[in-house]
Amino acid sequence: MPSTELLIAFFATTVIFAYIPGPAMLYAAAQTMARGRWSGLTAALGIHLGGYVHVIVAAAGLSVLFHAVPTLYIAVKLAGALYLIWLGVSLFRARAQDDAVIPGIEPKSARRAFFESVTVEVLNPKTAIFFMAFLPQFIDASATFPVWLQFLVLGTIVNLMFSSADVMCVVLAGALITRLRRSSHAQRLMRRAGGAVLVGLGVHVALQKS
Repeated sequence: MPSTELLIAFFATTVIFAYIPGPAMLYAAAQTMARGRWSGLTAALGIHLGGYVHVIVAAAGLSVLFHAVPTLYIAVKLAGALYLIWLGVSLFRARAQDDAVIPGIEPKSARRAFFESVTVEVLNPKTAIFFMAFLPQFIDASATFPVWLQFLVLGTIVNLMFSSADVMCVVLAGALITRLRRSSHAQRLMRRAGGAVLVGLGVHVALQKS
C-alpha cells in the first residue's frame, strides 16, 4: 500500500471533497424531500452501489475511454442529464393522492428511489473521470499490492466517505420533513421542491462544458 504520509494526505483530501456540497448530496436530499427519509436513504444506497461501477471501471483503466472518445462522454452525460430532468418532472406531475405516502415508509417508493439512484450514478461520467484523476495521485506503483488492487481499496474508501455525506444530507432533510409532516400543503411544496432540484441538476449537468 502507499506510504503513511500518502495515506494521511489521501484521507484528508477525501474528507474535504466528500463534504463539499455536490450533486449527489443534493440528489439524496431531493429524494428525501419528495418521498420521505426512507426513500432518501435507499437513494443514498443506490448512489453508493452505483459508485462501485466507476471504481471498477477506474481500476480496469476504462475511464480513459471518456478522454479518448469525447462523443461517448457527451452521450453518457446527456443521457444522465435527461434522466434527472425526467425524474424531476415526474415528481411535479405526481397525483395529488401521492402526498399521503410521502411522510411514511412506502416500500414501492423506496425501491423506485433505489433503482433510479443507481441509474443516475452509473450515467454520470464525471464520477468516472473524478476517480481516474484523483486516485492515481495516491497510487504507489512500487508497493506490494498491485495497482488495480490499490485502485479498488482507495476507491472503496472514497465511495464510503462520499456516501456518509449523502446520508448526513438525508438525515437533515428528513428532520425538516418530520416538522412539516402534518401539513399536506407543505408536503406538496416539498415534493415540488425536490422535483425542482432534480430538474436543476439535470440542466446543470447538460450545460456543463466538461
